[in-house]
Amino acid sequence: MSGSPAAALRARIAGALDAPVDPAVAAIAAELGEEAGARAVLFYGSNLRTGSLEGVLDFYVLLPGPQRERIWPRVSYREWDRDGTTLRAKIATMALDTFARAAAGRSRDTTIWARFVQPSGLVWTNDEASRAGVIEAIAGAAQTAARLAAALGPAQGRAEDFWRALFRATYEAEFRVEKAGRESDILSVNAAHFDGLLPLAWEAAGIAFGRNGDLLAPRLAESERRRLLAWWRTRARLGKPLNLLRLAKASTTFDGAAAYAAWKVERHTGVRVEVTPWREKHPLLAAPGVLWRVWRTRRKAHM
Repeated sequence: MSGSPAAALRARIAGALDAPVDPAVAAIAAELGEEAGARAVLFYGSNLRTGSLEGVLDFYVLLPGPQRERIWPRVSYREWDRDGTTLRAKIATMALDTFARAAAGRSRDTTIWARFVQPSGLVWTNDEASRAGVIEAIAGAAQTAARLAAALGPAQGRAEDFWRALFRATYEAEFRVEKAGRESDILSVNAAHFDGLLPLAWEAAGIAFGRNGDLLAPRLAESERRRLLAWWRTRARLGKPLNLLRLAKASTTFDGAAAYAAWKVERHTGVRVEVTPWREKHPLLAAPGVLWRVWRTRRKAHM
């Protein structure tokens, strides 16, 4: 029914996904979507919040049909020249159905639902059915994250206490280094996004809770808490191996890897690296020579 908790969550998600973006971002999303024959394109990351075009723009391109690769998403890097300014984008591509399944917690993945309970923008779709499918998937991500937050969080606390427990656990399960307190940074810079989201997601997920002012107390049966924690332990154990597997795959299939690496090197060291055809074809083999050149250049600069 239209007034159900699930419908209320979808309405909130739909409003959040309609966040305005720079026209250049919308144009790139349309180009990516049309080229790929996609159903939808999501835009996310710090550039969504700030509106900046600097750095690397992050997109998810969601395709029709079944998932083609067993290890997903497929990652690529592209550059565009817009009025003399270079715009850079990292593009993850996967099937919408697989994205929705992962968002709902029906896969071993630990990244999709944790990433997309955070802000994102639906910047291009090919039709209304695709838009509805993405809204449903993002609402699923919110419910998946909220369920685990209820199990990992305190018996009673503020909403941010539950979100903080969730993000701390998911970061620990991933094969990457985040500075201490990263989970608090996410909540502080996206305060408006998370305001009121947890109780709404709990209601949609069928989790009862008590409220005393700004304090929330989920009423999870002990058997349900144990089930959720067992669900999480399975995924947490696989988090780092899956991350490593995806990194290994990306090292051989990352379209535009050499250009992306060259930009990163120049941004962080000031040393410009020429992207030759050989380096584009063999980015891993080229890496030692590039690093040697960076080291020599910086050493000369400090002599």
